[in-house]
Amino acid sequence: MTLVLTTYDWVPEFPRGFVRDIRVRWLLEELGRPYVVETVPLKDRTADHLARQPFHQVPFIRDGDLTLFESGAILLHLAEGTALMPAAQRPHVQQWLIAALNSVEPFVMAWILAKFFDKDDAHAARREPLVRQRLAQLQAALGDRPWLTGDDFTVADLLMADILRIPAQNGLLDDLHPLAAYAERATDRPAFRKALADQMAHWRAADEARAAG
Repeated sequence: MTLVLTTYDWVPEFPRGFVRDIRVRWLLEELGRPYVVETVPLKDRTADHLARQPFHQVPFIRDGDLTLFESGAILLHLAEGTALMPAAQRPHVQQWLIAALNSVEPFVMAWILAKFFDKDDAHAARREPLVRQRLAQLQAALGDRPWLTGDDFTVADLLMADILRIPAQNGLLDDLHPLAAYAERATDRPAFRKALADQMAHWRAADEARAAG
């Protein structure tokens, strides 16, 4: 049965390319697994949306009889039993995926919210040393390995690299050359480029639909 990925019907310019269905799209491209995209309204939240995602967020998936929300949970489910979750490395892959969500992303998001949403430069400046420190710790933990758990790219790298994209684009990795190279290595993968192109095409189609009335 074809997997169904649900995202928003439309978003404004700023979050395009970063809405978290990109993580699921990327993994599905890595796995070569077909999927279709359905949408829920960004503004007029519906009871059906709430029934499938209790916080009115995206993404969520329908995989056969299973409906699942939260990008981390979806990635763990889809990667299970695949090359992106090698059995011998499974505990460490899970460890790093959870570290990405719990120990790295909150620092990044606090800085993003201050800088881009609150538009509070002073607050963002106070946050920046904290996120830089956390990114330096991540680089130290990565060491000279190409990927978080060794020689093989895994679902943990996919998630971590996605989290690093906005910091990388805004200069926070400029002094962290190994970590910058790690993020670039991950996002240079064909599966990421395809997933990003498909998400951006989705938003362009949404614009055209809105313009047509």
